[in-house]
Amino acid sequence: MQDLQSIWVYLSASPLLHLFLTLLAYQIGQAFYKKSGMMPLLNPVMIAVILLVLMLVGTGTSYESYFSGAQFVHFLLGPATVALAIPLYRQFNKVKRSALALSLSLLCGSITAAASAVLIAIWLGGAEKALVSLATKSVTAPVAMGITKELGGLPSLTAVLVITTGIIGAMFGPYILNLVGVKNWAARGFAIGTASHGIGTARAMQVNEEAGAFSGLAMGLNALATSLLLPLIWFWVF
Repeated sequence: MQDLQSIWVYLSASPLLHLFLTLLAYQIGQAFYKKSGMMPLLNPVMIAVILLVLMLVGTGTSYESYFSGAQFVHFLLGPATVALAIPLYRQFNKVKRSALALSLSLLCGSITAAASAVLIAIWLGGAEKALVSLATKSVTAPVAMGITKELGGLPSLTAVLVITTGIIGAMFGPYILNLVGVKNWAARGFAIGTASHGIGTARAMQVNEEAGAFSGLAMGLNALATSLLLPLIWFWVF
């Protein structure tokens, strides 16, 4: 046992270990996801997060030590987001035809996502910092954390809320859309992207390219709209 502990101490000092564990956790999640027939409730990101949290808690590893290796995956978020422009370009004619509908949908979705979270938090007696942190939960993480910081919130809390929102949206979004009878792939993708940003977009891309393209568009536009409108509304209301 002492030898195993010594080996772990040696390995944990290497950033490549945590990169490997991150990729391994996701592959395990992906295996369960595919084995279930791509059931939304078994989202691979959710499974990977659970496995990594258990690993960090079980080994007493600090988040800083873990992130020293996982930052390589974090760096790829930028190129991955830019790559969403490729399927969007393929659907560009459909986007132009639906420009007005998409604009109205984006405005309604963006306001609803922020207002509903803030109003529920006010009803439950949340502090102002918590309200700010909640308002950006449906925006992609880097933008959401930047907005929260500028408005005096807690970026770390926002990061947790953004990831949680994305996972919940990817898991339950398809069921809700089926329940209300939304069958058009563009509409489904745009709704998922507005509500659950990158994680939802990844799920939409796996299901249908058209849905993935519109989801990526919604994710980008929602980040832009929220970053422009939320500070103005926030300072006016509060």
